[in-house]
Amino acid sequence: MIIIEDVYKRYATNHGPGPWVLNGVNLTIPARTNVGLIGRNGAGKSTLLRLIGGIDEPTRGRVERRCRVSWPMARGGGLQNSLTGRQNSKFVCRLYGHEDDMEDRIEQIRDFAAIGRSFEQPINTYSSGMRSRLQFAMSLAFDFDVYISDEVTGAGDASFRAKAAKAFRKLVDRSGIIMVSHGEETLRAFCKSGILLDGGTATWFDDISDALDAYKESIAA
Repeated sequence: MIIIEDVYKRYATNHGPGPWVLNGVNLTIPARTNVGLIGRNGAGKSTLLRLIGGIDEPTRGRVERRCRVSWPMARGGGLQNSLTGRQNSKFVCRLYGHEDDMEDRIEQIRDFAAIGRSFEQPINTYSSGMRSRLQFAMSLAFDFDVYISDEVTGAGDASFRAKAAKAFRKLVDRSGIIMVSHGEETLRAFCKSGILLDGGTATWFDDISDALDAYKESIAA
């Protein structure tokens, strides 16, 4: 379960504090629930994902994670640019306490990312697509109760997108998922419930179809 209590978020600008991106969000996301996060561009979807994943902190309020939550898959940042793909993978293995089976996990990451010899090169030589492939592969190599995804099935070329979608379907069977996607078919395929972000606040829908309908109504209005 993830509890989001009275969360506000804004960012500093050159002229002082910026506008509120999130303005009093209150949500309880049950365990083993697949949720689509829906809203217009700039509604705060990626911001909320980063808060849920612990990549960022609220300006006010709190996020309580009563489960193991992944970083945002394929968009989470967190890679050390001066280190190679292998060295970054080793660091994450140590961070999550996988010293004993580190080599097996690194090989799993290398095989799934399929970036060839670039795995042995520094991250600052990677294209954005290569970074996404590596970040997605690293997420799959560790067991989480909830995986969070920001357009993950759109990362990489067509072949990799198909492989990512197949791997994502397996996650649905054993873990909860919170995902952002601009594709309605993708949301319907992977998600049972929905969260609509609008005007800095969030509304929970038990059925993803109801969330999508509410989103369309908000756009029409």
